[in-house]
Amino acid sequence: MGRDFGSLWIWKEGNVRDRLGWYYSVATNSMPAKYLICKRVPVDPSIYNMDIDSLWKEYDTALERFIRLWSDVRSRSITIRDLPIAKVNLLDLLLAIVKGSLHACNFCRWQCKVDRTTGGKLGACKLEAESRVSTFFHHMGEEIVFRGIKGSGTIFFTSCNMRCAFCQNGDISTDRFNGSVVTPYMIALMAYKLRLEGCHNINWVGGEPTIHLHNIVEAIHEMSRFIINKVRYEDELFVIKSINADMPYRYSMSSSNAYYGDEFNVPQLWNSNFFMSREALNVLRCIMDVWLPDLKFGSNKCSLRLARTPWYWETVTSNIKQVHCWDEDMVIRHLIMPGHVKCCTKQVLEWVADNMPEVLINIMDQYRPENYCDPYSPNYDPAYKDMARFPSKQEIDEAYRYAKELGLNFEMITFEKHFLR
Repeated sequence: MGRDFGSLWIWKEGNVRDRLGWYYSVATNSMPAKYLICKRVPVDPSIYNMDIDSLWKEYDTALERFIRLWSDVRSRSITIRDLPIAKVNLLDLLLAIVKGSLHACNFCRWQCKVDRTTGGKLGACKLEAESRVSTFFHHMGEEIVFRGIKGSGTIFFTSCNMRCAFCQNGDISTDRFNGSVVTPYMIALMAYKLRLEGCHNINWVGGEPTIHLHNIVEAIHEMSRFIINKVRYEDELFVIKSINADMPYRYSMSSSNAYYGDEFNVPQLWNSNFFMSREALNVLRCIMDVWLPDLKFGSNKCSLRLARTPWYWETVTSNIKQVHCWDEDMVIRHLIMPGHVKCCTKQVLEWVADNMPEVLINIMDQYRPENYCDPYSPNYDPAYKDMARFPSKQEIDEAYRYAKELGLNFEMITFEKHFLR
C-alpha cells in the first residue's frame, strides 16, 4: 500500500509533497501518527480528579513537551520506538478534557454551554452525548492526495452546527436521528478496518465532526491500543458491517498497511467547516495529522443568509490562520457558488493570498442546487431561488483566473484529474 501511494504522480509535481510532508510520512508508515506521539508524553496522574480549568493548565504544560517531541520525531533525531508509553499520558488528558467539556459544551463557536450528558436542553447541533454515523467507506472522490490508490477512509457523522441551505448532504446534516448510534470502540473498529484495507487516512467528516469531538477523541484513544492481530476480524468487525457502504469483499485486509512497529498507525484528517471553538482546535492540534478546512463564505452577510451562521468569517479564518501558524499540513477548500464570486470567492482567495499563499487550495466547481435550493425538492424554499442554479462557466472561469492572478497554489490540486497519468 505504501509503495503504491508513494508512487503517485502528484507527489512528484510542484511542491505538493513539501506542503504535505508529515501527512505523507504517516500515510506511508515511515512516521507515527500524532496520537502515538501523545502516548509518550506523560501528564499528572491525578488528571481524573481535576476540574476542567486544572485540566487545561495541565494541557499547557504537556503541550510544550508534545511540541518538542514531535519536532524531534519529524527531524528524525528520535524515534518513539525508543520511548516508553507513559502510564498516564497526553492522550488520556485530551480524553478527560473533552469528556469534562461535554457538561457545558463549548466544542463549536456557538458556545451553547448546554450539558449534553443529561438529555435536557439541546444546543445548536441538537445532539446529546451519543453519536450517529451514516456510513463509512473508501472514499474515491476526495482530492488525489487523500484518496490515493485505495481511498480516503471516510467516516460520515450526522448532524451539523451550520444550516447551509444548499447542503449536498442535507439528509445527514439536518436529521439528528439519521444513521446508526455508535460507540467510540465501534468507530475505532471502522478506522481499523479501513486502514487494514488500504485507506491512506481516516477522514473525519459529516455533517460536521466537531460536534462529535468527545467520541472521536475516545475512538482515537481506543485505536491507539490496537496492536498487530489484536482485533479478530470475524469476532469483532461484524458489529459495524451494516454501516459499511463498500461492496462486500472488495478489499482484503493486511496488517502491512497499518502499522508503525507493532502499533496501529493511520494519519488523522480533519474535514470540517472549521466553525469550531479555540478549545476544540487546541485538542485537535495534538491528534490531527492533516487539515481540510472548508472556507466557503467571504462575508458574514452571506453566511447568515445562506447558512444561518453568525461570526463565520472571523471564526473560520482565525482557526485556519492558527493551524497555519502551527506549521501544520493543510489543504483549503472553497466552493464556487452561483452569484457569489465577487462577495465570497474573491474575498476568500484574497485572504488566502494575503495570509498563506503557499498553502494548497482546491477551488471547487461542484456546486449544485440541493436541499432548500432545489426546485424539485419538497424542501425547496423560494427565498433561495437565486441559488437554484449551477455556477456559470463565466463564473467558474473568473474564479480560476483570479486565483491565478493572485499566484495561489491551486492548479495541481484543483485540476488534478486533468493531469492523471
